[in-house]
Parts: sequence; structure tokens; C-alpha cells
Amino acid sequence: MRKETICVQGGYTPQNGEPRVMPIIQSTTFKYTDSESMAKLFDLDASGYFYSRLANPTNDMVAKKICELEGGEAAMLTSSGQSANYFAVFNIAEAGDHIVVSSSIYGGTFNLLTVTLKKQGIDVTIVDPDSSEEELDKAFKENTKCVFAESVANPSLIVLDFEKFSKVAHKHGVPLIVDNTFPTPINCRPFEFGVDIVTHATTKYMDGHALTIGGCIVDSGNFDFSKYPDKYPGLCKPDESYHGLVFAEKFGKSGYIMKAVACLMRDLGACQAPQNSFYINVGLETLALRMERHCYNAQKIAEFLEAHPKVSWVNYPGLPSNKYYERAKKYMPKGTCGVISFALKDGRSGAERFMSALKLAAVVTHVADARTCVLHPASHTHRQLSDEQLKAASIDPGMIRLSVGIEHVDDILDDIKQALDA
Repeated sequence: MRKETICVQGGYTPQNGEPRVMPIIQSTTFKYTDSESMAKLFDLDASGYFYSRLANPTNDMVAKKICELEGGEAAMLTSSGQSANYFAVFNIAEAGDHIVVSSSIYGGTFNLLTVTLKKQGIDVTIVDPDSSEEELDKAFKENTKCVFAESVANPSLIVLDFEKFSKVAHKHGVPLIVDNTFPTPINCRPFEFGVDIVTHATTKYMDGHALTIGGCIVDSGNFDFSKYPDKYPGLCKPDESYHGLVFAEKFGKSGYIMKAVACLMRDLGACQAPQNSFYINVGLETLALRMERHCYNAQKIAEFLEAHPKVSWVNYPGLPSNKYYERAKKYMPKGTCGVISFALKDGRSGAERFMSALKLAAVVTHVADARTCVLHPASHTHRQLSDEQLKAASIDPGMIRLSVGIEHVDDILDDIKQALDA
């Protein structure tokens, strides 16, 4: 099926007499008639459900839909995008290991990978996403376990060169993990360009209505962990917590996701609630339609801002003047996302006055919503970063992040015009 159809029909196919709409299985536990059946589930010798922290039918149906959209092998939902990123890395990296991370990622994720993981004994090397292959090469160590980046960076909107990053990662025998939240699989399918694992904050465009927080991890199944048994013992050597089970051996291409569910979700419990999964699915059904409108509106507004005398610069990959215009056309020919970053000639103080004057657009700690919203990263999402770190992450202290909604574009433009006049 095409992506537009998967959005509506994927993940769940009702049988004769079953609910037409994906059901919410709101139950912590599942009944079995004999002890042996339950024992097989605990040993991972049979598939099924016994406790919703580990697996739930509604969650699995939504994960399957997202997996189909990305063209992956296996997927799982988590309680948030942040927990998805954490699980994706921690599933293959532990104390004493090292990871390579793009500098231009969301501030909360940057803090997770450079501060929290450091406390857990995982070393990090930060790289410029525009580094040459030779420069990227230098970032790797013998104990490097993965590379992490964003397809379209939040909020700098740097478009990742997937093929360059995957080439260098694979040269060093490690997978490339990419957060694909902003373009979504509607506009970009990273697996087609060598990416191995994709994460999402389903909170953003997939939900699309600011209703629920969630995350997802999708594995392409293309990275062969079994080729590096000493590097990835958690997948390739007997797991004592599962009676010596070897995940890569027993589950093949699904081993990475099975380990994340069976070990990390079991022990850390950052599971998605079935009710929230239901909301995500409702959003997914209109994702293709909304992304088209988000991108159309954002393009019009970016062009307006670029021509306005009070604006010092505009960053949107859809503008021919943008540094990443050609790269975006290569990887995301249908558009990137509805997020624009720009700055006013009055700098930080001008940004604050502009945002206070907006009427239709709301100042909220959110992005990728059906409603137009605005944020000042240096004061909000990235306020934990120093000016030096902001610069390294390609964030101007005066930058405004405008998440263009699906309202009529003229109404959004009218609001921006009056705020600029004010």
C-alpha cells in the first residue's frame, strides 16, 4: 500500500464482526487457562500478551502502522520521544562504551546524550553535521557503538546527509540512528538512504493535535549485529536474564526491537498507555493530508518573511536560498516540515516583543501541531545550553521557531504581519 493508504488502513485489519476502528485494549493483564502457556511467554518462546508494560495489542497495532510507513522490520512504542531516543541508544551502548552524536539535535536530546548518559558511563563525541567524511572518521573509537542524528534538526533545520553519515558509520561497523520526527515518513524514509534505526516523538506531527505524548523506535533490520558479536554482546551473546537466550540468533532481524522490549521496557517501564496509542492512531490517519498542508503554508510564510525588511534571516529548507535546499530536494522532494526558524533585526529583544504581539499563533512549549505556535529556543527548549553550546548547535540567541499550522495561510500571515508592525 502507498503511504497515504497505510495512514488510514495500516496496522489493523478487522475481521468479520470485529470493530471497524482500532480498539483500545485497556487492560493491564491477559488471562490464560494454564500455567504452561504463561511460562512460554515469559521465556519468549511464544508470542502473546500477559502484561501491558511489556506489550499491549493497541500499542502493537500502532507500532505496526508506523513500521509500515517507515518500511521497517519491527517497531515498538514508548511513553515519549525522549524515552524512544534513550532506549534506541541504551539498547546497544552501556557503561564504558562510546557514541557519536550530531551537534544539531533537539536540546533535550542533546542533554540526554551528553549529560545523563555520561553519568551512566557512556562517552560521547559531538560532531558537526556538515563535517566531511574525513572529519567524521576521527570521531570514532574502538568502543563506539552507534551514531545519532536528526533527519531535520530541531530547531536549526539542518538537513542530514544520510548517505555520508551511514557510509562512515558502516565503515566503522556501527548503526546510524536518526530521529525522523520533523519530516515524518510521509516526507522522508531514512532507511532508503542507509539509516539503520529510526526514532520518533509521536507527540509531534504523528499525533498532530497536542493530545498525547509518545515515542516510537523502528528498526530497518538491515544492520547485521551478529557480524560484530564482541561489540554487541547484549544482542549476540547469551542473556542471563532470559536463561541464556541470544536475541540476534533467536529473533534475527527483529532481535534489536525484541531486546529493547524484553529488557529495557521490562526494567525501565517507559511504556505507552493504550489510550494514548489510540489518539496517536487517530492522528496518523490524517498525517499525509496534514503534512501536505503544513509544508504548503510554511513555504508561503518563509517566502514572506525572507522578503520582509524587519527580518534579518530566514531558515527553511524549501527556500532556494537555503544552504540545504538541494539536499532537501534529494532526500525530501515533497517537502520537509512546517517548522521555520528566523530572526529579527532587533535580535533577542525583538523576538520577545514579536512573540508577545501574536494573537493567532500561541507561545507554547510544543511544535508540529495543527495549530500555529511559536517558541524562542534560547529562552525555552535550549535554555540549559550556554551561548557557546547554542552556537555549536547552530542556534542564534535571537532565533524564533515558528511551527506553522494547518489554518488558512492568509490568516497566519495576517497575524505575523500585525505582530511585526507592533
